[in-house]
Amino acid sequence: MLTQPEFLTKTISGDPRAEAIVIGAGVGGLSAAMRLGAKGYRVTVIDRLDMPGGRGSAIHKDGHRFDLGPTIVTAPQEFRSLWTACGRNFDEDVSLVPMDPFYEIRFPDGSCFTASGDTDRMRDEVRRLSPRDLKGYDKFLADSQARYEFGFEQLGRAPMDKLWDLIKVLPRFAALRADRSVYAHASKRVEDERLRMALSFHPLFIGGDPFNVTSIYILVSYLEKTYGVHYAMGGVAAIAEAMANVVRDQGGRILLGETVDEITVEDGRATGVTLEGGEQVSADIIVSNADPGHTYDHLLRDRRKRRWSEKKLAKRRWSMGLFVWYFGSKGTRDKWADVGHHTILSGPRYQGLVNDIFIKGKLAEDMSLYVHRPTVTDTGAAPEGDDTFYVLSPVPHLGHGGVDWREHAEPYKQAVLKVLEDRLLPGLGDHIGVEEVFTPLDFESRYLSPYGAGFSIEPRILQSAWFRPHNVSEELPGLFLCGAGTHPGAGLPGVVASADVMAQIVPDPERVSQ
Repeated sequence: MLTQPEFLTKTISGDPRAEAIVIGAGVGGLSAAMRLGAKGYRVTVIDRLDMPGGRGSAIHKDGHRFDLGPTIVTAPQEFRSLWTACGRNFDEDVSLVPMDPFYEIRFPDGSCFTASGDTDRMRDEVRRLSPRDLKGYDKFLADSQARYEFGFEQLGRAPMDKLWDLIKVLPRFAALRADRSVYAHASKRVEDERLRMALSFHPLFIGGDPFNVTSIYILVSYLEKTYGVHYAMGGVAAIAEAMANVVRDQGGRILLGETVDEITVEDGRATGVTLEGGEQVSADIIVSNADPGHTYDHLLRDRRKRRWSEKKLAKRRWSMGLFVWYFGSKGTRDKWADVGHHTILSGPRYQGLVNDIFIKGKLAEDMSLYVHRPTVTDTGAAPEGDDTFYVLSPVPHLGHGGVDWREHAEPYKQAVLKVLEDRLLPGLGDHIGVEEVFTPLDFESRYLSPYGAGFSIEPRILQSAWFRPHNVSEELPGLFLCGAGTHPGAGLPGVVASADVMAQIVPDPERVSQ
């Protein structure tokens, strides 16, 4: 057995606290590290990237900062609560800017829908597109609030690792018609197809098919309306760096550029990790922020699993993949004045395109795009006078087969460019400078995401709550999980909440180190 690196040992440092290792410095992993530090653990976070944040990190090229993953903060109270638990003030470490409007949806017929937190303005938007749907929209908002109070404030904050946790909430699931999909619920309230799309697309941003995930997720409409949509100056990467600083201030360590190869097991319990270089690091508990598929398939590859075997994981429905094109444009800061910070270009098909992506695994010729232009708010994201863009298109994950991204990446990028020039950014091709493209292959290699899925396991009703990988592993004592693939799910609020749930289950350091 190799000796632990001296900078990681408790005995060398003289620190008597119980040790915890967090695998992965994504936002979920950093949240877990902060929670554990607040409980009294000495935490070591290990990540294979050269910066904290995971999917929420950034890359810099020629003066442009490209935010790689999440671009908005929809539940700032989750971060504030996390900082408070650590005796800190979030707003002293991170600058949040409220978005107004939140985003604009542009439809193929030339119409648009502008979302904001103002109820009167939102009702005006509905009335402008479809006056007959105004009453239905009001009912939808009431429906959204009821599901928020149950799904976010109750279900999303409580551990769901015991079957009884599920059984006791089933009556409420039934009362709220959780069996109905998000789109089906929107369709019940409004008739205009544009409004149906505007009220139901949100699950796509946590990896869910709006035509199949539970209607509990209409809670996002109330969440946005009540708490707003925000942008963190410096991007989500700035939040991740602030989180890493809190961990360090707690006496924890962030070890970057190192890949955990395996979770070590002694006497039937997780006792540490082995790095790819062969070093072994021991700890009293292990928290994996890696995808549960990677955790169980690779990090515990030599251990027999009861529930999360490779065969059973393969049968799960995984979220879609993502094609993301990051590029800088030269001399465009005063160009395209009507294009805001967040724009959604809805494609000519909604259900057909989603079906191609999630069910058929087909790379369609048409597309819907999310366009992020951070320089509208954060001029430091690009050199003076230039712009930075992030354009995302949902695509099939690699498990479907049939899409060779080594061959399709460039043609698909050109197709995305055409849509952008035709519908949003005329003449864009003449201004593009530095660029970077991520396909599902990059998500698989960079983030070790099974099938290159963008958001881990899809949040369908039978893959949520108790049915999702638990925050305390049923496969190995001493192992805990957090992040997008665990309860309560993906998205910034979800992964931060997953760490809170995990911290409720983890034993106090005084007990675990005895």
